[in-house]
Parts: sequence; C-alpha cells; structure tokens
Amino acid sequence: MTCDKYPRVCRAASSPGPDCCNKQCVDVATDRLNCGACRKRCKYGEMCCQGKCVNPSVDEKHCGRCGNKCSKGSSCVHGLCNYA
Repeated sequence: MTCDKYPRVCRAASSPGPDCCNKQCVDVATDRLNCGACRKRCKYGEMCCQGKCVNPSVDEKHCGRCGNKCSKGSSCVHGLCNYA
C-alpha cells in the first residue's frame, strides 16, 4: 500500500510524516529531501526548518537547530549564538 494511491496512510501514528512525496510519507516541514514541497532538496550543510532550507551555522532564527533563535543583537556563528 503506497501513499500515492492511499494518502491517508501518511496520517497514521507510525508514519514518518503526513505528506506523500514520491510514494513515501514524509514531513515537508522538516525533510531535507522534500523541504516545503516534494523534491525540493536542501543544499549540503542546510537543514529543513518549517519548510525552508536554512544554514544552521549562521541562521539567527535557527542557530544550530530548528527554532533556536538568537537574542536581539547577537549573531549566529558556527551554530552558536554569541560565539566568542
């Protein structure tokens, strides 16, 4: 049973995500290979946060991990807020 024919299988509790891309259940909000939409791949070193490819080494809204926002006036360097 594949999700292209039965999309409801992606909503099962054991599913990796609610979205069907290329006959696989994924979460387009976090999947690097299907970020925001099917087959939209993040570049090397990027991760998928809220459906957008970001670089966690320098992104001040996703510093080191998704949702880790640096405080006002601080910057994200090497995935750390206020590095050195």
